[in-house]
Amino acid sequence: MKYQSPTLDEEQKIWHLGHDLAVGVDEVGRGPLAGPVVAAACVFRRLSESETGWLLELGINDSKKKTEKQREKIFDEIKKSGILKYGIGVVDEKTIDKINILQASLLAMKNAVENLNLKNAERSFLLIDGRDIIPEMNLSQKAIIGGDAKVLSIAAASIIAKVTRDKMMLELDEKYPEYGFKKHKGYGTKFHFEMIKKHGPCEIHRRSFLHSF
Repeated sequence: MKYQSPTLDEEQKIWHLGHDLAVGVDEVGRGPLAGPVVAAACVFRRLSESETGWLLELGINDSKKKTEKQREKIFDEIKKSGILKYGIGVVDEKTIDKINILQASLLAMKNAVENLNLKNAERSFLLIDGRDIIPEMNLSQKAIIGGDAKVLSIAAASIIAKVTRDKMMLELDEKYPEYGFKKHKGYGTKFHFEMIKKHGPCEIHRRSFLHSF
């Protein structure tokens, strides 16, 4: 199946309005039964023609529309190029249980943006995937439903967040091998539910997601 690719339309609107930086923000890990929620904020400054060409050729899209190998390759290219700056935000399962997954997702996004250490915050504009803007953040923002499939900077953030979280879950798989985190990354597969029934929840399971255990 061929997917429609996200564009630079939103970023170009922002640059046209006088903002120097368009920052795409997205999170992954809202649905899993275990592990953290991870967000990424990816900075798109005004690009040269050659940089724009390189960016479009990368094949960036919503992380769900890319294979694991494709995501890792895109992330590696982004890191090597030095063209796109990014920040990561992580909120653990204990905080998710305490404040709920929506608030934890927004907090991860806030942390990701703050980790960018933007010097010209007043000249920056956040493009947020979803319905909600980030609370308590003194930056211009716009929430875009389905933004990871429409807006290139958000799609890039979705890939960065996904690859980052997957690597974290691989490390957690080594610590808790009986749950198979390497295979399902904490999502509620049949196997994962069976292992929880067999072994009980471990430290990184979200208790608020496990009502029947």
